[in-house]
Amino acid sequence: MKTLFKNARILTMTNDQIINGELLVIDTRIAYIGDDASTYAPFDRVVDCQGNIIMPGLKNAHTHSAMVFLRNRFKNLSLQDWLFKCVFPREDKLIPSDIYHLNKVAILEYLRNGITACFDQYFFPLYGGKAAEEMGMRMVLLAIFNSETNNVDDLERNYHYFNDNKDSVVRYAIGIHAEYTSNADMIENTRKAIQRLKCPFFTHISETKKEVDECVIRHGKTPLKYLFDEGLFAYGGGGYHCIYYTDEEIEICKKNKLFIVSCPGSNQYLSSGIAPLSIYLKNNINIALGTDGPASNESLDMFREMRLASSLEKVDIPSFEVLKMATVNGAHAMGLNDSDVLAVNKYADIIMVEGFKDSKDPIHDLVHFGKAENVSLTMINGKILYENGHYFVNENVEDIYHKMEEISQRIENEL
Repeated sequence: MKTLFKNARILTMTNDQIINGELLVIDTRIAYIGDDASTYAPFDRVVDCQGNIIMPGLKNAHTHSAMVFLRNRFKNLSLQDWLFKCVFPREDKLIPSDIYHLNKVAILEYLRNGITACFDQYFFPLYGGKAAEEMGMRMVLLAIFNSETNNVDDLERNYHYFNDNKDSVVRYAIGIHAEYTSNADMIENTRKAIQRLKCPFFTHISETKKEVDECVIRHGKTPLKYLFDEGLFAYGGGGYHCIYYTDEEIEICKKNKLFIVSCPGSNQYLSSGIAPLSIYLKNNINIALGTDGPASNESLDMFREMRLASSLEKVDIPSFEVLKMATVNGAHAMGLNDSDVLAVNKYADIIMVEGFKDSKDPIHDLVHFGKAENVSLTMINGKILYENGHYFVNENVEDIYHKMEEISQRIENEL
């Protein structure tokens, strides 16, 4: 399959320059970027970009996709009250097939919003992965010990099943939910899995001051220091939220090249705090962005996360750095190094963004004024899955939404 994008303003994200020209996709990968792709003709599809921007898809580096069934509920609560009083009781009612159907709802939103990859952490990850495979969504599953993966052998088998299949859009990673929801056996088994697989480790960490203080009481150490000393970051990785890192923990991140995945929308929603991204940047720490789950954000909109990341601290973070957080850095955090920028031989994970034809500083305007509604086309792995309000996922969209409503009602009835 040959798809040509012509009359495009191409933002490759290898630098902050915009190229006026053409980009050719052959099958799953980018084959040409330049000003004349005619030698590759004929083409199966020609997309006239009419001067609009094409760029790498946004990467949602932390989310809980299936939590769409909890959207727009339980406001004005602290993280602990929100989790233990409202979220966990409902999650206890979930069955594996629920995850499969709920993930499809989130995937529709990802495609509409220009998100071409997500780092998903939730129960029964294999069912979320099945939904992603069927719909063509690039997804990294963060697996933890639960009813589906309850020993090291399970994690190792699943890790190889996904990661050894280079044609799959789904990958598999290892982590825990958080220090405060993990017991000693979970920590030990996770460490064993990491040592066997020599893989990075990810978790929620230092999301609230309460979490940090209670970890110090339990272990005499702050969360990142504790988990680092336990050997869980032996092969890299990173944390989600990371609002309350100490100077010592910043140094650990810097020396060990650990990622920070900031979720400003969720942090704001739960009044958890504001991550000091400018300080992390000054220490050359790689920062990615995520929405967190739709229950603690009400949105799966990475444009909103960019706006918040650039404004909440009231300091000037360069727009190109923020855009890198939402694209290149997110891909690297997920280990998707072939999906980070637009370049020959990279995967064709591409979005077209309208509304900035006349912009004199399109990168600034994308970050500060861009909206999900500006996305007119989303391509993943060389396939156009969303274009101008239409989905191409071999599914009836209304059936997907109807199934979510059935699941939500069943859970409420079971409480």
